[in-house]
Amino acid sequence: MEKRVLGRTGRQVGVIGLGAWQLGADWGEVAEDDALATLSAAVDDGVSFLDTADVYGDGRSEQLIGTFLKSRPGADLTVATKMGRRVPQVPEAYTLDNFRAWNDRSRKNLGVDTLDLVQLHCPPTPVYSSDEVFDALDTLVDEGRIAAYGVSVETRAEALTAIARPGVASVQLILNMLRLGPLADVLPAAREAGVGIIARVPLASGLLSGKYDEHTTFAENDHRNYNRHGEAFDVGETFSGVDFATGLQAVRRLAPLVPEDVTMAQFALRWIVDQPGVSVVIPGARNPKQAAGNAAAAAVAPLSEADLAAVREVYDELIAPQIGERW
Repeated sequence: MEKRVLGRTGRQVGVIGLGAWQLGADWGEVAEDDALATLSAAVDDGVSFLDTADVYGDGRSEQLIGTFLKSRPGADLTVATKMGRRVPQVPEAYTLDNFRAWNDRSRKNLGVDTLDLVQLHCPPTPVYSSDEVFDALDTLVDEGRIAAYGVSVETRAEALTAIARPGVASVQLILNMLRLGPLADVLPAAREAGVGIIARVPLASGLLSGKYDEHTTFAENDHRNYNRHGEAFDVGETFSGVDFATGLQAVRRLAPLVPEDVTMAQFALRWIVDQPGVSVVIPGARNPKQAAGNAAAAAVAPLSEADLAAVREVYDELIAPQIGERW
C-alpha cells in the first residue's frame, strides 16, 4: 500500500487507515472476536494507521486496539486517539490537569507508555484560539505522554485556525464526495504548512457504499437512526449532514462512474486518496470483509479528470445548495 507522511508527526502511514468508531459504539453491536478479526484483516492488507477515541464505547474501542497491539508486537502501526468528548463541552474543561488524566486513561486502555497521536475531539470553537490549550499540549509532549498532537474539527474555519498553530501535526475532518468544501481552502493551507490531513466519514456514514435505499433501516443504537437531525452531536457526522433522500439521489448519479471491477465504496475512497494534501483516509469497518475491501481501494487506479469533474457537478447541483458553507 502506498504510504505518505502524516504531517508533522513525521510518520509514514498507509493511505487507507481504519476508523475504529464502529468497534466501540454507535453503529450497532460488534462482538469482541469480530472486532479483533476486523483489525487483523485491515493490518494484514497493509493498513498501518488506526484511529480511535476515548469516547468510543467509553474506552471499548481503545481497549480492543490495545488487545490487538499485544497480539502484534513489533508491528509498524500508528495509533491515533482523541480526547475531550467524555465531559461537558465547555472551553473550561480543556486544562492541563484534565489532559493528563485523559491521556493516562487512554495509555492504560491502549497498553502503551506514549500515545502516537492525540487529537482534540471536535472541542468548542474557542478552544482552537486558546494559547493555554496548546501550551498544555506541548507540555504533554515534553512529559512523554504523547508523541504528537492534532485536532479533529467540524468546520473549515476551525481547521484553518488549527493549521496556523506551529505544534499541530494533523487535522482530521470530514471529506468525501458529498463534502467538497475543504478542497478550496483547508487542504491547500495544510499542504503549505506541512500539516497532515486525516479524512474521516469517507463514505458519508455508508451512503457512498451504494448499498442503501429508501427502505434501509438502522438499529436503535445506530447514530444513523438517532442523530439524523443532530439530536446527539453535530449532524454533519451523520450522512455528512446531507438529507438521506438527497444523498441517495446523489449516489445514484455517481454510481455509473464506478468501474466494473471496483465497488462504489472503493471508488469513493480512491477519490479521497486522489485529493492533493490528504495523508490518510479512515473508513470504518464492522467485519473483516469490509476492512479488506476498504484496504483494496489503495490499488484502484486514480480517477480520471472526467470523473473528478462529474463528482463536482453532482455536488454543485444537489449537495451544495443544501449544506451551503456550514462545513
